[in-house]
Amino acid sequence: MPKTAKSKQPVDVADLTKAQAKVEWKRLALELETHDRLYYQDDAPKISDAAYDELRRRFNAIEARFPELVSSESPSQKVGAAPSGRFRKVRHAVPMLSLDNAFAEEDVRDFAGRIARFLKLADDRIDFSAEPKIDGLSMSLRYEGGELVTAATRGDGAEGEDVTANIRTLKDVPLKLHGRNLPDVCEVRGEVYMTKQAFLALNERQKEAGDTIFANPRNSAAGSLRQKDPTITASRPLGFFAYAWGEMSAMPAETQSGMIKWFEHCGFTTNPLTKLCHSVEELIAFHRSIEEQRAELDYDIDGVVYKVDRIDWQERLGFVSRTPRWGIAHKFPAERAMTVLKDIEIQVGRTGSFTPVGKLEPIGVGGVIVQNVTLHNEDYIKGIGNKGEVLREGRDIRIGDTVVIQRAGDVIPQVVDVLIDKRPADAEEFHFPKTCPCPLHTDVVREEIATGEEGSRARCTGEFACPYQKIEHLKLFASRRAFDIDGLGEKQIQFFFDQDWVKEPADIFTLQKRNAKLKLEEVEGYGETSVRNLFNAIDARREIALERFIFALGMRHVGETTALALARGYGSWEAFHEACLKVAAGDEEAIAEMDALDQIGDTVIKSVAAYFAEDHNRGIVERLTKEVKILDAEKPKRNSPIATKTVVFTGTLEKMTRDEAKATAERLGAKVSGSVSKKTDYVVAGPGAGSKLKDAQKHGVQVLTEDEWLQLIGE
Repeated sequence: MPKTAKSKQPVDVADLTKAQAKVEWKRLALELETHDRLYYQDDAPKISDAAYDELRRRFNAIEARFPELVSSESPSQKVGAAPSGRFRKVRHAVPMLSLDNAFAEEDVRDFAGRIARFLKLADDRIDFSAEPKIDGLSMSLRYEGGELVTAATRGDGAEGEDVTANIRTLKDVPLKLHGRNLPDVCEVRGEVYMTKQAFLALNERQKEAGDTIFANPRNSAAGSLRQKDPTITASRPLGFFAYAWGEMSAMPAETQSGMIKWFEHCGFTTNPLTKLCHSVEELIAFHRSIEEQRAELDYDIDGVVYKVDRIDWQERLGFVSRTPRWGIAHKFPAERAMTVLKDIEIQVGRTGSFTPVGKLEPIGVGGVIVQNVTLHNEDYIKGIGNKGEVLREGRDIRIGDTVVIQRAGDVIPQVVDVLIDKRPADAEEFHFPKTCPCPLHTDVVREEIATGEEGSRARCTGEFACPYQKIEHLKLFASRRAFDIDGLGEKQIQFFFDQDWVKEPADIFTLQKRNAKLKLEEVEGYGETSVRNLFNAIDARREIALERFIFALGMRHVGETTALALARGYGSWEAFHEACLKVAAGDEEAIAEMDALDQIGDTVIKSVAAYFAEDHNRGIVERLTKEVKILDAEKPKRNSPIATKTVVFTGTLEKMTRDEAKATAERLGAKVSGSVSKKTDYVVAGPGAGSKLKDAQKHGVQVLTEDEWLQLIGE
């Protein structure tokens, strides 16, 4: 049996030996270089800004304690990543460097204190220019004789990519500078960005065309600029804010704020929120003000930049490795933001459950533009928790409120607070619906919890007669975790449902027989090849594993883990189906047999009984089983090193998908969980692991890398 890997609790940098530090320094250097390439060259980051910042902080801390590790090839001595090679390379006359980061107000005070000590001045004698930190693509524009001659990306700071033809399509970039007595050589630097509204509209078009979906405006702006065809760039609304300079044959101003005004005179757009601050307290107040305004801005920002205003003082202060002493970026908390709640909509789920969803002014949180936020249930909106506890000090959530939202990992954000002092006079109190919004307008009931008390979840009583529940059931049925039918996504399911072509699962498997009448080839967006591919994909799923089939039935409280437990418990569809019919009829022996299965309890048994007690549901199942073959359950390997163990996967797995990892673990007899507790045996953590990794460390759970996991299971 392979050796079990030891738990990898991060050692405090202060406690690292030199040998340990050297090993971790090399690992972090490789990881940072990989993420820099993904971010700067490929416009496809794999981890959040917060996760990257955490890697960079630890790396810098190791170098600070062991300066002998620092070399010219260290990521701390570089900016960005080398040019991708798709465009001609441009050497920057003056390197394009990046700013150091501040994450807390104390960091800002330390920054100002260091400058004051260096200049031997009192804090209140130093003016700072402060501006929002645009989350875009850094650009250097070179003008000679007032004419634009070159536009280059930052690249690795020393060398970038020539995107002049594309930059010429931006209306915010003058091809010829305005004014007289211009410097012979003038390099204007700033940020290319895309507005939030333009980003959302572009992603809709990309989705319709089946093209790449961008993660955030920064990625979409970078992807739009790195087009070989400038007409594509021209078709995408990009903006440019000027805020810095490179090589200048003559300086037209003596201060940072003066240069900003000069950029405006030359025809550039500068950020109107830029402000001159005269103390550290003014800087911090500006940061708080901008954070409050963040949701109202139509461009994404992730902090505020402070720069010493006097240019001669900037020159005296100089640089430390890759960052200037005279400037710093004060980042916003990575996973929190303030925005306005525009509306509340009710979504009806597959089992009829009502989920209120808040519609937000789009806001960037943790590197993602967020438009929706979960509001959980009626009580949560009122400020009441699941156990009756007071939430948000009893503040309810109303349409029009300014709210603080929090995002963790890839989970839809939630409201953690309401800013009552910003509540408008016309803010609307939300009244939960008493009937379903479907055409049947069936009654809404509050679920009973195990104790018999009224629960907090509201549900439509229409069951599969409710069209909302029908369509959600069909989407689940065809989804990756169930029948996994390629080419039959949510959009196609919705279309077939609206056309009355697919109303229940069996209809999917009879589409080809009925196509002589339907003529799917004549529908816009389809053709002979795509229709043939769809029918082949459907035929490929006429055989299915028992656990997937049980999950695909859409019974309440029967998720993937429960479906697997039922499949393993009964072994075949025939045995399971017979047991379900007996349970529905109240057969005590059959109920006791199901109750004896691992992970199966009273809630699941009642749900199975209710499902198979309905004539409508039994008809759906009978018609479906005539169209497919259900394979017997595969018995787990009980002699594997992870049999009976509980495993949690987090972060990005690089050698297999999350679904493949989960299926392998379950095949080897493990239980895969979505959360970490003291009962968890292993947490398998890839790059970008977040809160689950922290929970593992808190509970002392063994943490494995993907390679250590594969070694453990012998794969």
